[in-house]
Amino acid sequence: MSQKGFVLWFTGLSGSGKSTLAEYLTPVLTERGKNVEVLDGDVVRTNLSKGLGFSKEDRDTNVARIGFVANLLARNGCCSITAAISPYQEVRDQCRGMIDAARSEFVEVYVEAPLAVVEERDTKGLYKKARSGEIKNFTGVSDPYEAPTNAEITVHTGDESIEESAAKILGYLEERGLIAATAAQAAGHEGQYLLKLTTRADAYNHAAAFKGGANTIQRLFGIPRVRSSYNQPIRPPPRGETVVPPNDEW
Repeated sequence: MSQKGFVLWFTGLSGSGKSTLAEYLTPVLTERGKNVEVLDGDVVRTNLSKGLGFSKEDRDTNVARIGFVANLLARNGCCSITAAISPYQEVRDQCRGMIDAARSEFVEVYVEAPLAVVEERDTKGLYKKARSGEIKNFTGVSDPYEAPTNAEITVHTGDESIEESAAKILGYLEERGLIAATAAQAAGHEGQYLLKLTTRADAYNHAAAFKGGANTIQRLFGIPRVRSSYNQPIRPPPRGETVVPPNDEW
C-alpha cells in the first residue's frame, strides 16, 4: 500500500449525500490504515471561513481555503475528505492544481443526485426557502452548479445505496494503491490470523484480543452495519449487539 496521502474531494448539490458518505467512509478508511480528516462545508464556514457570504467571490475564497488545508494534510500522508458543495469548476481545478503529485493525489468525487431527489430529502427546508426567495444565491435554484467534467469517480446517490456508492470509491482507491485492499491487510498479522477463523462467530469470540475490537471485526468479515439512507445519520449497531447472520458459517 502506498504511503501517499490523498484528497477525496466530494462535490455536489446540497443534500446529495456528501457529508453522509464522508461520515460512512471515515472509519472504513481508518481501518484500512489511513489517518483521516474531514473538512465539512458547514464546519469550515463556522470556523475557517467565518464571515464569508455566498457571493461567487466569497464561495471561491471558501473553497480555495478548503483546498489549501486539504493539500497540507494530504502531502503529509493523510486522507483529507472535503464535503463542500464547491459549485464552480474553475476553483475546483485550482484546488486540484495545489496538489504535490509526488506526495499526494487529488480524487474528485461527483456526488450526483437529481434536484427533485435532494429537494425531497431537504429536512431543513432550505430549497423551499430558496424557491420562495427567502434564501438568495442558493446553489441549484438561484445560483448555478457546474458539474465536474473530469471527476475520477461519479456516484449516483438517487439510485445507489450508501454501501454501493462507497464501494465505488473504495474500489478506485484500492486500484490506485492508496489504501489497503482489506482491513486485515492494514491490520497486519493479527488481521491475517482472524481471516483463518472458520466462522464469523469465531471472529467475535476473538474480538477482545484484536486491537480493532468488534467494530473492525464487523467490517473485516463482511457483517453489515445498520443500513441508513442518505437523509439519516449513520448509526452503528446498538452497543453490545452481535450482528451475526443466523447461519454463521462461511
